[in-house]
Amino acid sequence: MPHFAPVRVRGGRGRLHRLVRHRRRLLAAGLVVTAAALVAAGPHSEAGEPDTRRARGHPVAEPVPERQSPRFVAAPVRIADAATVRLLRPGDRIDVVSTGDGGTGGTSVLARGVRVTEVPEPVAGAGAAADGALVVVSVPRETAHRLVGAGTTARLAVALC
Repeated sequence: MPHFAPVRVRGGRGRLHRLVRHRRRLLAAGLVVTAAALVAAGPHSEAGEPDTRRARGHPVAEPVPERQSPRFVAAPVRIADAATVRLLRPGDRIDVVSTGDGGTGGTSVLARGVRVTEVPEPVAGAGAAADGALVVVSVPRETAHRLVGAGTTARLAVALC
């Protein structure tokens, strides 16, 4: 086997000296790697479940109450004017107004800016147009109760928003 001269890599020593001279960059790179490792190794919650464990050293005097978001339900509402309901499309925003008993009483707004989810086809038959038309709106549960109660005693109308 023939004898070869030793292989020497040029510039290797200069890179190390340059890296040591830039200590700030070296320290910043080390901190970034450490932070990434801590985040990756930290506690994780299971899929879809909130993390109930607390990190040590961070006591909470009293727990913060969770904010309850209103639960929306689909509420069918019978509107007195069937022609007005034909103007509505799913996604429209409307105000539902009570016109009192037979239109003789005062008016009051029962729901403001509610979203129309469905406009069912009118049922064919005699007197169907006189009964009004049905529209389904998405409202909070409390508002749905008010709409159902008012629909039994008063005539309801809508205003497009």
